[in-house]
Amino acid sequence: MFPWTGLITALTLLLYLVITINVGRARAKYKVLPPQMTGNPNFERVVRVQQNTLEQMVLFLPALWLFSFYVSPLWGPGIGAIWVVGRIVYAWGYYQAAEKRMIGFGISSLSGMVLLLGSLVGIILSLVQS
Repeated sequence: MFPWTGLITALTLLLYLVITINVGRARAKYKVLPPQMTGNPNFERVVRVQQNTLEQMVLFLPALWLFSFYVSPLWGPGIGAIWVVGRIVYAWGYYQAAEKRMIGFGISSLSGMVLLLGSLVGIILSLVQS
């Protein structure tokens, strides 16, 4: 069982839900009706947070579980928690100004890469040892 990894997964999904709700709120605030995706730079930044977070989740979630299984059920969620914090910093910064997104992007990208590369090493070692 991997309760900590499950918790980080649930927190990631909750974060994405909040980010998605923010898009709906931004549509109303900036009067950008569906299906429009452009028109107001403030709205576009909110949408970019959602799109980029979804793109990153596709890599992060499998890497989180693979790392937790093949490397460490404690280190995986620990690094995963750093990813979640990075995404929050990314969103908060990007909502304010595009140039304020980079610290959060760097935190989440680096932690995601550690999970992905670490899981690859763990899988390869598991194959070699079997």
